[in-house]
Amino acid sequence: MKIKHIYKHTSDYHERLIESLKDRKEAAVYLQVALDEYQNDGNSESLLIALRNITDAQGGISMLSKKTHLNRQSLYNTLSRRGNPKLRTLGLLIRALGFHLAIEPA
Repeated sequence: MKIKHIYKHTSDYHERLIESLKDRKEAAVYLQVALDEYQNDGNSESLLIALRNITDAQGGISMLSKKTHLNRQSLYNTLSRRGNPKLRTLGLLIRALGFHLAIEPA
């Protein structure tokens, strides 16, 4: 089987993920799983990746910058692998993406 044939009949995972995250319910489940993982292992990377992917699905950093009134460079830094957003910033991001934080019994 030729590689060109394989590429022709497959799609990029990231593109498909971003497309699926345009659905708000799908995005909410995806974000909840990332938040659960963060609570289990303390590693914020998966949560930041989830926020970046949802941001991409909803129009990108420019859109998020307008909604949060934070500059784009600050958002890029916040959502980077080394990002460490303050709770206030995290709340702004989540609200701008159309979600809210909720607490429930463990």
